[in-house]
Amino acid sequence: MNDSSHTRDRSNGAGAAPSVERVLIVEDDPATRMGLTELVRTWGFLAESARDGEEALEKVTGFRPAIVVTDLVMPRLDGHGLLKALRERDTDISVIILTAQGSVESAVDAIKGGAYDYLTKPVDPQRLQILLEKVVERQETIREVKALRRQLQDHGAFGRMIGSSPGMRAIYRVIEQAAPTSASVLVCGESGTGKELVAQTIHQLSPRAAAPFVAINCAAIPETLLESEIFGHEKGAFTGATERREGCFELADNGTLFLDEIAEMMPSTQVKLLRVLQERTFRRLGGRQEQSVDVRVIAATNHEPSEAVRTGKLREDLYYRLNVFLVSLPPLRDRKEDLPLLVQSFIAEFNARNGKAVAAPTNEAMRVLEEHQWPGNVRELRNVIERATILADGRFIEPRHLPGALMQASGPAQPALSLAPGTTVEEAERRLIEMTLEHTRENKTKAAEILGISLKTLHNKLNRLKLRK
Repeated sequence: MNDSSHTRDRSNGAGAAPSVERVLIVEDDPATRMGLTELVRTWGFLAESARDGEEALEKVTGFRPAIVVTDLVMPRLDGHGLLKALRERDTDISVIILTAQGSVESAVDAIKGGAYDYLTKPVDPQRLQILLEKVVERQETIREVKALRRQLQDHGAFGRMIGSSPGMRAIYRVIEQAAPTSASVLVCGESGTGKELVAQTIHQLSPRAAAPFVAINCAAIPETLLESEIFGHEKGAFTGATERREGCFELADNGTLFLDEIAEMMPSTQVKLLRVLQERTFRRLGGRQEQSVDVRVIAATNHEPSEAVRTGKLREDLYYRLNVFLVSLPPLRDRKEDLPLLVQSFIAEFNARNGKAVAAPTNEAMRVLEEHQWPGNVRELRNVIERATILADGRFIEPRHLPGALMQASGPAQPALSLAPGTTVEEAERRLIEMTLEHTRENKTKAAEILGISLKTLHNKLNRLKLRK
């Protein structure tokens, strides 16, 4: 029987782009393969099937599916091999993995390799249908990501995240990979680096964007109340529980739950969180009924994750469950090249909020900002620029508008270059390069910008002048 006989092809006719509703089922067991194919057709998708990865690759070219649902363990070419082959072709095909209950770790590895999500066998039809519907929505996410790439190229921003340094570009790439999936994400970085902003960006770029984004700071809530905040409670569950209350998991159903400072959560609560991530069910405090939940969890910590595991602040099993995607945010002192972009972005924000018309910092004020080490990171910079924008009585932020602590930390201004008559051009160039490198704390990229030469030219001059090894 022809594969398309039971369904409607909703593409736009001959030569049109393929419908996003084309699904390829890859399964070596004939009964399971046939059953899943017929089931998917009843939901209105155009479905075909293949018995292993090699046959699937042959069908991908002609059938052009938007979604591949594949078993992991198959003869000839297994699910991992199929996923790798599809990624090498650089397609936008979304892959859903089917796995036995005892092979969840292999499915998690597949998600790290680019799979959208996984389901354990026997397949729950309702879960599969929900996943397929979410993958259809993923096409809109892909278009948004492409728009953000253009924004990054033109303005040095990725959504609300500011910066075009190599470290930030690497983070944007991880966000692009993680956002369309339902996989857990672990965000680490010092306080003030923007961990919640990363979580919000992932949520906004995901198929869950229209559903709730719920954030909770695990360090800001007493441990006695944290479990109730996360899981909710029934009336009479404890003293003071005068009515039933929904927890964060219920409030974030079909959306994203952001758990900030996860390492501050007590181990006993971490165990219960791990169970929800594994089983996707939970019980309210004092309740007996298991409730299903569809929530994507993004966790954050200002500790180095492996160190938090070593010291017992973060359970190892929970760490591995959360760490499907890791986003490690650099401190502001390690990406000073992003400082001008951040400063201008904050000036524009606070001009609009406070009715000001500040244009930029003066060169001297910018030097103070560049020399500060920013222990409070982007949050500290934002507060400093808000204050300076309000205090500025003209078009420019001057050093006197900055906090005294920054002025003291910046030290005296760099001395001007003094040259005596008879100094050779080579000696003058050597001293100028030395002074500029000292000013930028050996940041050669910044030094090359100040000197008005390319980084390659600077390296050539350094080698020629034998200033550096």
